[in-house]
Order: sequence, then C-alpha cells, then structure tokens
Amino acid sequence: MTNVNTTNFSMEKMALSAKIASRISAQLTTSEKDALLNAIADAIEANSDHIISENAKDIDAGRAKGLTQAMLDRLVLTKQGVKDISAAIREIVALADPTGNVSNLALRPNGIQVGKMRIPLGVIAMIYEARPNVTAEAAALCIKSGNAVILRGGSEAIHSNLAIAHCLHNVLTEHGCDKNVVSVIPDTSRDVIEQLLKQKETIDLVIPRGGEGLIRYVSENSQIPVIQHYKGVCHLFIDKSADLTKAVNILVNGKTQKPSACNAFETVLVHQAIAAEFLPLAAKALEAAAKVQVHACEKSLSYFDGGQLASTDDYHAEYLAQEIAVKVVDGFNDAISHINEYTSDHTEVIVTQDISRSQAFIRQINSSVVMVNASSRFSDGNQLGLGSEIGISTSKLHAYGPMGLEALTTEKFVVYGDGQVRA
Repeated sequence: MTNVNTTNFSMEKMALSAKIASRISAQLTTSEKDALLNAIADAIEANSDHIISENAKDIDAGRAKGLTQAMLDRLVLTKQGVKDISAAIREIVALADPTGNVSNLALRPNGIQVGKMRIPLGVIAMIYEARPNVTAEAAALCIKSGNAVILRGGSEAIHSNLAIAHCLHNVLTEHGCDKNVVSVIPDTSRDVIEQLLKQKETIDLVIPRGGEGLIRYVSENSQIPVIQHYKGVCHLFIDKSADLTKAVNILVNGKTQKPSACNAFETVLVHQAIAAEFLPLAAKALEAAAKVQVHACEKSLSYFDGGQLASTDDYHAEYLAQEIAVKVVDGFNDAISHINEYTSDHTEVIVTQDISRSQAFIRQINSSVVMVNASSRFSDGNQLGLGSEIGISTSKLHAYGPMGLEALTTEKFVVYGDGQVRA
C-alpha cells in the first residue's frame, strides 16, 4: 500500500540528499545506467496491478473534486498505459549517452590541448501537473544523463506518483545506488513549491511543466534558474504557392488531432492571393473533422458558418480546444510581421512549394521549432528524435525547443598539457 505521509518531510533535507546522490549518479557508466533503466522498466511492468490500484484512488478523488474529463483522461493509467511507460523508458536506454565524451579537442600554439566534455547539470527539480507517466520518464531521462531529480507532481496524481517512485527506489537500492537519485515530494501543498524554489544551494535547474499559471508562478518566485515555456501560440502560414491539399491536411491535423497539446495550431494565416480558393476548403474540413470554432478576420469571416469576428486577444490566445483564429494577410512580409508580434516562440509552420519562400521563412522566424510543409504536431521530443522529452524551452539560453538528454547536460573545458606554464 502506498501511504501519503508528510509528517517528517523536509524539503531542505530532500534537496541536500539529492545533491549528495547527484555526485554518485554523475559517475555511473553508460552500461550501469542502462542496466538501472531496464530494471526500472521491468519493475514498473511487474507492479502494474499495484500502480493501477493506486491510480484508481487518484481517479476517484479527481471525480470527487470535479476534475474535467480531459484532465481525468490524462490522469488514468491502464494496463497498456503502464506498458507504454516501460516502453518509453526502454527507448531512453537505446539513446546515446551524452555524457563523458571530449569533443573539439584542439592543439594550441603553446602545446596544450583544449576540448570540452559534456557533463550532468546536477540536481533537476521538476514541477508538473497530472500525467503520472511524467514521473517515470523524467526520472529515466535524468538517470541516463547522470543527474539526480526531485519530482513534484500535482495532488491529483499523488498516489500514482508515489507508487511509481516505490518501484524506482526498490531498483536503485537493489543495484547499490543511492535511492535519492530520484525523489518524489509527498507533500502536495503549494507551500512546498515555495520551499523548493529557495533551494539554490542544492538544486541546479527547475523545469515546470503544466499550465501558464504554474509556469509563471515558478518563474517569478524561483531563486534557481528556470526553463520557461509559458504557452504555445503556434502559427500556420498558407503561402500563395501552397499545395492546397497539403495545406488542408496539415491544418486539420495540427488543430484537431490533439487540441489540448501545446504544439497544436492556434492561428492560421492565409495569403490573400489564394484565400478565396483555400478558405472554403478549410471551412469544410474543420467542420467535418471537429466542428472547430473559428475566430476570423473581416476578410475571412464570411467563409465560416457560425464564425466570430476575431479580436486582438484572439491572436494572442492559446485555445487548447477546438478553436482557431484565422487571418488573411497581404503577403509574405505581412505574415512574418504577424508571427513576430504574436509568437510565443514555440512552433511556426509554412506551407509552400516555393523553396526560396520556405528558406526565407526559416531565416526570418526564430521560434524554437520552424517547419516547412509539416504538421506542428511533430514539434515533440520523441518525434524529433530526442526520445522522451522532459519539457520544452522557449527561452533561448541553455536549451531552446523540446528538451531531451543533451539539454540535461552542460560542458566543461578539459585541458591536456605536458608541463606548460604561462609566461
């Protein structure tokens, strides 16, 4: 049985224990880390019934608290869901270990050799909502990259998270590794986040993952560096030379496949030269796919039955629902200007058959992911080849875009000499 007991919990002691454990995890070899992760994947599958039983407590409590069906769907764990968690961990095992290699070794005129070695960041604190799979996958990413991690999930998933943590701790102990390499905070009060964000002597990086309110709270109150990703206002620009079949398919997929995702389209910009041809196709497709509510500009409103006239706020909006803003733009430069004004630096897409236009779009848009003729739904660590992602950064320092293993490391200079001294 998983018990939620916070009587003797100390955030300061947990952070210090994680710091000590991080020195051990940083020295693990790739084969040792992979063995740990494979054992963790096995243990999670072996304890599937217990994890699902604990998850049922969270589901019952969530229903009693009136959580939305969408939130409950993100929270629930089935047999297949537990298998998917194990599979995600095994995918991380298959990824290259980013730590330890010395790169760019160069000989200086005085005979010393200078290179850089990729090393773990140290202690990562992760603050997130719902989704108990994040507990296992974030822990696996941090283990593989040689870090220790402190996980603070939401109250709605506390029993699930502690059940998964129990599996992790058993495996770490069985392998003779400090179990504090992975810590799950049992206290779900808001006060504990405030305490966590003050542990600047022991925690190296904070990654908040959830709604904009949570991320802003963490960013504004942390004494520790924070990876920021406030929201995803992703744009789709349909250029005058677009293949309209591709454009419609990309629009429908990017908006309707998973509208609650931060990589879903929230605004579509349409070049005026093809608006009269494209907009009827778009209206029909969006209606057929999901009865998408459209907030349209004056030039496009008449194409959408039940459409609403768009306001400035609509172009700032992250709907996270079957809603989208539509605007007809005068041309390429107008589209670029609109994106640069309203961007959240997440993902922007152009649909065009004109190579010069696509290259200009890539050069002039500096969001963390820029795409040509592909759905924004590919803006995801797994889809981009990173394996499971621990989060996404829309601030340009350290990491930018979906964050995988390498983003959980940094570089130190390594110098080889043969007795040289500086004159």
